[in-house]
Amino acid sequence: MAQKILVVDDEEDIVTALSIRLKALGYEVITAADGMAALDVARTQNPDLILLDIMLPKLDGYKVCRMLKFDEKYRHIPIIMITAKVADSNKKMGEEVGADAYLTKPFNPEELVARIKELISGRKKT
Repeated sequence: MAQKILVVDDEEDIVTALSIRLKALGYEVITAADGMAALDVARTQNPDLILLDIMLPKLDGYKVCRMLKFDEKYRHIPIIMITAKVADSNKKMGEEVGADAYLTKPFNPEELVARIKELISGRKKT
């Protein structure tokens, strides 16, 4: 069965580009365009990994990450934050809310794929 990745971004072209690349690598891709939808999808679909933008409508990525990482049922899901926010303080905040990795836009697609593989292979199925 294909591993499932949740892509959360309110920019449709980023979601499309990531979806095409990830599907080509054999992943199943599910998406959400805002923070509330991201929580719903994560909780109902239990993805193997989440690619999470920070600046989202309804609920920002920091809050989504914190809510999932502080929930015993979902804390095992690796989260890679992908954002245009490049300041060290933003990266520190990402670490504080439990993000497993932090990439800034524009990101290197090969680096992203390497991080995805690394985090998914390290994940234990529950």
